[in-house]
Amino acid sequence: MPEASAAGVRPDPSLLLLLRPKWLTARARALSNERGRGARFGLLAAMGALFWTFIYTVLYKLLLYFRGVPDLGPFLAGKLLGIILVGFFSILLLSNIITALSSFFLARDLDLLVAGPVDWLKLYGAKLLETGVNSSWMVVLMAIPMFAAFGVAYHGGPLFPLIVLAAFVPFLVVPTVIGSAITLVLVNVFPARRTRDILSVIAVLAAGGIVLLFRVIRPERLARPEGFRSLVEFVTILRTPTSPFLPSEWVQRAVLGWLNYRPDWMAVYLLWSTAAAAFVLGALLHRRLYSIGFSKAQESAQRFVRGGVMRQASDRILSPLGILKRELVLKELRLFFRDTTQWSQLILLAVLVVVYVFNIKYLPLRGEGVTFFLVNVIPFLNLVLAGFVLASIAARFIFPSVSLEGRTLWLLRSSPMPVRELLWAKFWVGTTPLLLLALGIVGVTDALLQVSDFMFAVSVMTITMMTFALCGMALGFGTLFPQFETENAAQIPTSFGGLVFMIASIGLIAGVITLEARPVYSFLSARLYGTPTSMGEMVFGFGMATMLCVAATIIPIGVAKRRLEAVER
Repeated sequence: MPEASAAGVRPDPSLLLLLRPKWLTARARALSNERGRGARFGLLAAMGALFWTFIYTVLYKLLLYFRGVPDLGPFLAGKLLGIILVGFFSILLLSNIITALSSFFLARDLDLLVAGPVDWLKLYGAKLLETGVNSSWMVVLMAIPMFAAFGVAYHGGPLFPLIVLAAFVPFLVVPTVIGSAITLVLVNVFPARRTRDILSVIAVLAAGGIVLLFRVIRPERLARPEGFRSLVEFVTILRTPTSPFLPSEWVQRAVLGWLNYRPDWMAVYLLWSTAAAAFVLGALLHRRLYSIGFSKAQESAQRFVRGGVMRQASDRILSPLGILKRELVLKELRLFFRDTTQWSQLILLAVLVVVYVFNIKYLPLRGEGVTFFLVNVIPFLNLVLAGFVLASIAARFIFPSVSLEGRTLWLLRSSPMPVRELLWAKFWVGTTPLLLLALGIVGVTDALLQVSDFMFAVSVMTITMMTFALCGMALGFGTLFPQFETENAAQIPTSFGGLVFMIASIGLIAGVITLEARPVYSFLSARLYGTPTSMGEMVFGFGMATMLCVAATIIPIGVAKRRLEAVER
């Protein structure tokens, strides 16, 4: 027995000791000898460098333009930074609310930590830091090129990174504490399993509301002063704080104050004092409510399984498929709607689609300087954006479908059911609603753009082929890179396999658009100048695009079939 235990001294593990298992796990995964690990890290590094370069270049060019605008330039840069930081704060708050539920109440190590001799404040600090890191890393990655662009464009100097750290660190702490506190209160009101459902719906509704509000505000008007009734009104809007009582406004004041050679130390003080006060209040709330909430978290949510009218109707509709295919389709539907984190994102998807259509509606395609080619090429390029939307949806809903089978996959493999039946059931359940969505998006946007009959036919044909191809690729890559042990379905699309799928999707979209660009250009030229159309060129371009989509649909599913058949029964 150790001397401390023999002397009757209670063990008191430090904060670093509580965080050490998480660090060791992350380091073991990074240093594992898994085949292809070096290639994965190289690909991730290359993608990260390209992402940073793109963000930095766009913002740097925009800030240089603002610097060239006399008198109004600093106001425009400040308003841009304020809008970005408000978006960051909203994302951080929503992300921390969701993440805190898993880290504080549903993590696997909590049984050991709560039952052990761990000081409540150190436990709160460890879980708060874990929540903050898991929720903030993506925002931090986006903020690095953003602040770098501001620092280079306005000559921030060698001390500028320190000013950014002094302002941005407390900015990350405040939403972490607030989000954890909100989750703690909700868990004390509802069971933790039911709270996860409620939080998912609330977070998605809130995110949808933020996106719609941002779109209704139409910040692009700031780049068009002629849209305002007077210059005084335009300057007044620019000078008005974006959010005077939010930490985002204080970060903006601290950063721009330094860049304009007028350091605002009061803003830095407000950030750190607010973060400290929030931490103290959050800790007191944790000490008061955490034990009760953790006890309730061990309760499971009630579920009732019963048949009804919907079951009878689905049986009749799917009866032509046969018993096996019908039950597989129903199984996929039940799995989808049983997980609130899955179907609740349809609300956010609907909001994003509305915003997408809203943007198309306000494109300036009428008036002076708008040519015949521009009117017809923009609907063609609209297919690229629609393809990206479909790829992201497929990555979120179809890519994880095999991984979500989890440990029950052995049951399916031990049955006499052919693997191809399972895969095609997943394919059609995911593809059918996605195809309807794709046709709806293209149809509505083409109607708003008032495209020609030829461009409408090309758009419908192309988006249909790309939908089948993207769904087949999502299912294939999801089977090649499964995540059977994951606790959160939202983490599966962000894995290495999800990244590979998105890269392949971009390649597919680029290939289809490139193959179709030449025949479309030739047809539009012939129509504009009255020259004959080259049918051979059109057949070759559209034929090769069709063959590419068919191959991208069938080959990945065939590879997935062989991959699942190799799994031990």
